[in-house]
Amino acid sequence: MTMFSKLKQFKDLRDQAKKIQDTLKDVSVEGSAAWGKIKVAMNGNQEVTSVSIDPELLADKAKLETAVKEAYNDTVKKAQRAMAEQMRKSGNLNLPGLN
Repeated sequence: MTMFSKLKQFKDLRDQAKKIQDTLKDVSVEGSAAWGKIKVAMNGNQEVTSVSIDPELLADKAKLETAVKEAYNDTVKKAQRAMAEQMRKSGNLNLPGLN
């Protein structure tokens, strides 16, 4: 493989990654914890877009910290599933070396 074809393959891969990233920014998921008293929303690129905390939880720092961690982890799992589904739908799993 020539250097030019390797560079073209790299550019194509980079363009494909950018398209996937642009598609995933429109995916939105929400996770929660503490019976819905904490909610974390993120996009498909795993960027947190909002956090909602019920004021009732502000009185107990340890409970609040645990609930935020659980809500974040719940949201990440949902975002990963959404990302995998989006990539499966769009057929963008044809990465070199993974076929």
